[in-house]
Amino acid sequence: AARWYRLAAEQGHAGAQHSLGVRYDSGQGVPEDDAQAVLWYRRAAQQRHWEAQFRLGRMYANGTGVARDNETAVHWFRLAAEQGHAEAQYNLGQMFFNGRGVSVNHEAAAHWVRLAAGQGNATAQLTLASMHETGSGVPPDLSLAAQWYRLAAVQGNPSAQVSLGYLYDAGTGVAEDDTEAVRWIARAADQNDAEGQFALANMYFNGRGVAPDLDRALALLHLAADQGYIRAQFNLALSYDAGIGVKRDLVAAARWFRRAAEQ
Repeated sequence: AARWYRLAAEQGHAGAQHSLGVRYDSGQGVPEDDAQAVLWYRRAAQQRHWEAQFRLGRMYANGTGVARDNETAVHWFRLAAEQGHAEAQYNLGQMFFNGRGVSVNHEAAAHWVRLAAGQGNATAQLTLASMHETGSGVPPDLSLAAQWYRLAAVQGNPSAQVSLGYLYDAGTGVAEDDTEAVRWIARAADQNDAEGQFALANMYFNGRGVAPDLDRALALLHLAADQGYIRAQFNLALSYDAGIGVKRDLVAAARWFRRAAEQ
């Protein structure tokens, strides 16, 4: 298949050029070669192939197959974003937010992130929700934050699920509802999300939205701590140090305190 893509690509077919770039990028049917990926992405991008423009921008942003160049990354992200490419819109928004290749401009960041979020990009929806929660580039609006978190959470984004759970737990932007908080946080924990596991452990420790269950809480803390989540490691150390829900074990407490401190 790579041979036929090459024949079409060498004749100037933008779709084939992009597909050949993808194959070099991932090593599908050809040896992985980032420089060749850049070459073919560029040829397709110069013909306004929006996915190739996005991928070329990402190569420049990451310094993959080419020297890192944020200004050039912005150039290609913008061309794809202006054609409606959601991931390019999100990435361009992030470049504006962080001042990579452009001056920091949170309003421009919000503009591009909102366009991507409106197309259903879950990462953009999560980011826009956070921007509304903190007032970065947009007026603070916890109700809107909850709406965007929910849209991303329904798509399975674990960070959005945890954030929506926190809003329900605190009653900010939504009516306080511990049961809903547990439901969303548990969905993140079920995806092995460390923050979700930690937050759900706290709900079980405190009996918020669920019956208190120290065994379940400690099991969740262990899952999050094993993933390197510092707050879980620290709380687990405190549990062993004080004998909360477990037999007191100063050796285990010291081990978890040490793992947290080493980070």
